[in-house]
Amino acid sequence: MSARSTKPHEIVERALELSRADGCVVIADEHSSANLRWAGNALTTNGVTRGRSLTVVATVDGKEGTASGVVSRSAVTADDLEPLVRAAEAAARGAGPAEDAQPLVTGVPEAPDFTDAPAETSSAVFADFAPALGEAFARARAGGRELYGFANHELVSTYMGTSAGLRLRHDQPNGTLELNAKSPDRTRSAWAGRSTRDFKDVDPGALDAELAVRLGWAERRVDLPAGRYETLLPPSAVADLLIYQLWSASGRDATEGRTVFSKPGGGTRVGEKLSDLPLNLRSDPNEPGLESAPFVVAHSSGGDQSVFDNGLPVGPTEWIANGELAHLTTTRHTAGLTGLPVAPAGGNLILDGGSDRSLEEMVADTGRGLLLTCLWYIREVDPATLLLTGLTRDGVYLVENGQVTGQVNNFRFNESPVDLLGRAAEAGRTEKTLPREWGDWFTRAAMPAVRVPDFNMSSVSQGV
Repeated sequence: MSARSTKPHEIVERALELSRADGCVVIADEHSSANLRWAGNALTTNGVTRGRSLTVVATVDGKEGTASGVVSRSAVTADDLEPLVRAAEAAARGAGPAEDAQPLVTGVPEAPDFTDAPAETSSAVFADFAPALGEAFARARAGGRELYGFANHELVSTYMGTSAGLRLRHDQPNGTLELNAKSPDRTRSAWAGRSTRDFKDVDPGALDAELAVRLGWAERRVDLPAGRYETLLPPSAVADLLIYQLWSASGRDATEGRTVFSKPGGGTRVGEKLSDLPLNLRSDPNEPGLESAPFVVAHSSGGDQSVFDNGLPVGPTEWIANGELAHLTTTRHTAGLTGLPVAPAGGNLILDGGSDRSLEEMVADTGRGLLLTCLWYIREVDPATLLLTGLTRDGVYLVENGQVTGQVNNFRFNESPVDLLGRAAEAGRTEKTLPREWGDWFTRAAMPAVRVPDFNMSSVSQGV
């Protein structure tokens, strides 16, 4: 029997029937993807893939507590199920008591589409995008630009069943577009990216026009030394910094005194003012255009997730409210340890700054400063302050008297996103954006551009 001939919900039900453990969670993920790649103003490759992965979580109650075993495999057929279930049970019996053990989640209504076929993407998702991309190639060729990049669309249908009675389903579309324009001599480069659910809201022609302007800015080169500069961070760069901040916002780590969110002398900084701007940082599974799973899907246990929480409802959460730290990420287990409310991390991140000003308007109000395109190679230097280092990429521009007057060299930066929020002088209009650095792991973000009066460009970088 092939992997595709057995329906996902049937695989889940059969695995649960086979289980001899005290508790069992089964997660079936049906994957499909379609992609386009191009170079030098011409398509190079395209393709469609399909796949299935199955995760079985077995829990065993012992004298010293409940143990868990987790096994995940891909391309699972009906014949593979029993060995997979037995492997999870053996892993549970061989493990010590799980620190994060909790009763399996109950009381969540069954998904009405649990027995429906999985959603799938195909090359049809590019039906309108591909012709528009071809037109962008023609305009770029006529304008002396070369376009490189890729478009990827994936759809994951997740089916979750548990021995506690849950039967849940979520379809997650995820699309990314990255477009890079280069001058024919390759000395100038500019990047733009977009996140989308269906490629109906992305315009490659508009992106090419934006990149043409940036390549024009780069015709004048200005070398600047390292130092602190008034800097306009575009939404993509803001997203990369705040996603890392969310990943570092463990309530348990903060309570134990190990992070920037730890309060000196004990406890956490929840309730503390982080910014004088009316900033609201939040996650919401029902955010229009950024929808994500309304329940916890945990294929393994870690610092900010627990397999015992699978199926736990996820609602809107404010991480920062009116500039004040409101929540840190917790599981049911770590919430009990810390006294903080249960707050799963969520599948999207939105920053609202209370303004409707565009990045162009913010540039026009800049006397002298830098305008970034994006960040990359971001690494943590000091968890106690959340000091990050990284590089600028694909265009750092000099702004003088409200006008972009040229391109400057790239820099290495050293900054903490928490400190940046405290020093930010302005936040603009919130818009959907694609994080450049973390786009392989986290794409559903909406951010404003942010003005920082003294962004720390710690050294000059020779990168493009």
